[in-house]
Amino acid sequence: MIAFLLKVWGLARPYRVRLFVGVVAGIFSGLMMTVLIATIMFVYGAIFPTSPDSAGQAQLPMQNLPVFLQHWFLAARQALESGVKAHPWTLALLVAAVPLIMLLRGVLTYLNGYCLQWVASRTVADLRVKLFAHLMNLSAGFYNESASGQLISRVINDTGTLLVILNSCATIIVRDPVALVSVLAFLLWQQPKLTLITTVVLPLCMLPIVIFRRKIRRSARELQSRSAELSQTMTEAFTGHRIVKAYNLENIVVDDFHTLVRNYVGHYMRIVRAQIIPGPLMEFFGACGVSLLLGYLVVFRPEGHLNPTAFLQMILSVFAIYAPLKNLNMVQNWVVQARAASERVFDLLDTQSSVPEPAAPKMLHADQADIIFENVDFDYGEKPVLRNINFTVKAGSLVALVGATGSGKTTVTNLLLRFYDPVRGSITIGGVDLRDVRTRDLRNQIAVVTQETVLFNDTVRRNIELGRPGATNEEIIAAARNAHAYDFIMEKPKGFDWVIGERGMNLSGGQRQRLAIARAVLRNAPILLLDEATSSLDTETERAVQAALDELMKGRTTICIAHRLSTILHADMIVVLDQGRIRETGRHEELVKRGGIYQKLYELQFAS
Repeated sequence: MIAFLLKVWGLARPYRVRLFVGVVAGIFSGLMMTVLIATIMFVYGAIFPTSPDSAGQAQLPMQNLPVFLQHWFLAARQALESGVKAHPWTLALLVAAVPLIMLLRGVLTYLNGYCLQWVASRTVADLRVKLFAHLMNLSAGFYNESASGQLISRVINDTGTLLVILNSCATIIVRDPVALVSVLAFLLWQQPKLTLITTVVLPLCMLPIVIFRRKIRRSARELQSRSAELSQTMTEAFTGHRIVKAYNLENIVVDDFHTLVRNYVGHYMRIVRAQIIPGPLMEFFGACGVSLLLGYLVVFRPEGHLNPTAFLQMILSVFAIYAPLKNLNMVQNWVVQARAASERVFDLLDTQSSVPEPAAPKMLHADQADIIFENVDFDYGEKPVLRNINFTVKAGSLVALVGATGSGKTTVTNLLLRFYDPVRGSITIGGVDLRDVRTRDLRNQIAVVTQETVLFNDTVRRNIELGRPGATNEEIIAAARNAHAYDFIMEKPKGFDWVIGERGMNLSGGQRQRLAIARAVLRNAPILLLDEATSSLDTETERAVQAALDELMKGRTTICIAHRLSTILHADMIVVLDQGRIRETGRHEELVKRGGIYQKLYELQFAS
């Protein structure tokens, strides 16, 4: 619990001024409960006096009153006895005392609630941003092992649960403990013996809190897990809607979702039961405490037994104790739920990238620099993927990677982008090991065009501009022209300001690919990676895209993963991969004459 609160405090520290104001307001708001009870007793005793004592003096409404309040009370009694018209201000002050206390308490409660909820909202917003930024900086290996729906749930649902709980606790967590302690202290000050008799059942009130806390903790963790599964199911269903519809899977997907919802509701209702049951139990124990007081007064009839005013004060105070006690039970339950939600969030924040940044980074100048793979090995977990990879990409040359699916072609480019680090060996650009370079500096000097084009639900202009944020409109238009994309862009209703839809669904495959090429052109990086950029296109579209690629490759060091060998016939070097090893290297003509793996691939594609 302490570790959790320290983590929350670390996030809230930037807002400590408002946090301080909210806490101070909460403390005084809690004290107002005791002040309110005392004021009610004071006013009640002044307006409805009890019988005078043996000396003929008016009895005071409370014991141990300060001398100045005793004098004021007696003066008020005398003023009221001599007539309201003679002393109207005395009556007005007595009548207005309780509303004034309530007004002051209301203002303090507002400041307490507003300031603490303001801090809670900003704290959770910062936590969301911090978590999202942390996820964005984790390595590609992390995403291979994590489901996107689960991650979305942690960023949105888990932090959202934390926000709701912190906002719910904000007005209680400071005010009610102060109110509880102050009322108890007030009772002990006024009637110590009777207070101890009444509160003897107080430990019993803690039993429901202890018993149900564990139940809530288990169910809260399961609830967050079920929420993540719901998000994952929706993500898969929405992104894969074409397959769902094509195979008539709607009913199956809905049934799976329905099962998850029922599990979610089951865990939620367990939490509801665990939250509701302690309340009535605590009320029952509170009533038992009052019964003990009544039984004591009836059976033992102590000397100087309570007058009606003092008895009313006692009853009001006892029930004033159990109200904040019930609220604190709710807070305790909420904190348990918050811990369950935040554990998953803080676990993610504690996740370290498998691609660490160098302590003393070196500058990288990739322009006119050779790329050298030297004795590179790489494993996915325990599965060997690449073994003893050695080849050099000369500056300004085109090197093609060829091989069957699963031979390790894409892994080679992933290592160059430093999505992963090799298990053994090294990759250097211009003699600088990639592990000695900041990943941001490295990737700033590489442009990528992949088979699976990634576009965003934004305008054409914005999708191209992402290649180099801050580029001018003229540079964006020039990039579109070089990518042979300008003509089809201008045919759209709003041209460059046209929104292309999620993942570019309003565009054809060739158009999406040319926008990706325009983005790479705008980046103007010295190194270009092409990952089967034309393999999924028809022949006519491939020609247009290939023309754009040829324009893009001019003057750049290019590594191309090729599925169609027709696109790499003029490559400066072809590297043939098979089962994670380099089997052949050379130009097209040389490899065909050797009669090896490449020659067989060539015959399969050009047999007709």
